[in-house]
Amino acid sequence: MQDNNNTIAGWVLFAGIVALGGTLVAGSYFAAERPEKMGYPIEGVVEEGAGGAEAEQPIEFYLASADVAKGAEVFKKCQACHTVDQGGANGLGPNLWATYGKPHGHVAGFAYSDALKGVPGNWDWKGMSDWLANPKAYAPGTKMTFAGLSNPVDRANVMAFLNSKSDAPLPLPAAPVASTPGAAEDKAASEADDAGGQKAENEPVLTEQEALKGGTANIRGEGAPKVTAPGTTAAPAPKQ
Repeated sequence: MQDNNNTIAGWVLFAGIVALGGTLVAGSYFAAERPEKMGYPIEGVVEEGAGGAEAEQPIEFYLASADVAKGAEVFKKCQACHTVDQGGANGLGPNLWATYGKPHGHVAGFAYSDALKGVPGNWDWKGMSDWLANPKAYAPGTKMTFAGLSNPVDRANVMAFLNSKSDAPLPLPAAPVASTPGAAEDKAASEADDAGGQKAENEPVLTEQEALKGGTANIRGEGAPKVTAPGTTAAPAPKQ
C-alpha cells in the first residue's frame, strides 16, 4: 500500500513539473514587449496627443524676444560652411557679414547657385526665416545641403545673431498684435445693434388717429389701447 502511495505521489509531482515547465516555455515563446507605436493608423482618426501642438507664429513674434547669445550657439551648426565676421573668407558657403538688406547673391567671388540668385528681392526677416527653415523649399535647386531649423525659436535666435554681425544692425521687429478669434464678428454685431437702437430712437410715435389711418396692424398686443373710429363704441373688454 505504501508503494502505491509513493507511486501516486510521484506521478502527481511529475505532472506538476510538466505543467510548470510547459507554462514557462509558453510564456517565453509568446512573450512580447510593448511596441513603440501601438496598433495601426486608421484613416480619419487623429492619434492621441496629435493636433495639440501650438501653431507656429510669424517669425516677428519670436524675433521680438530673440537672444543673440543663444543664436551664437545655434550658429555653431553653420560654422563648417560659413564665416560671419567682417572680412571672413568664403567657405563652402559665403561669408555672412552684413547680409540683411542685400540681394540673395551679393558676396563677390562666391559661386552661388542659379536657384538662389534667381530668388527675387533682398534678404529680409521672413525670407531668412523661410530659408533657414527649409533651404530646398525656399530655392529649389540650391546647392546648400543643410536640412534646416524647424524650431522657430532657434531660427529667431540665429537670425538675431546674424543681424548683430554688421556695421549697422537692423532693429528687431516688434511682435505682431495678436487678433482675438471672432473679434471682427463681435464688432460687426455691435455696430448692427447700435444702428438698430438708433433707428428705434428715431422712429416716430403714432397718435391714435394716425394709427387708425394706418390700419389696426399698427397697434398690436395685449397692452395696446382700445382705439375706435369716430362715431363707434368700443366693445367692452372680456372679463378675466
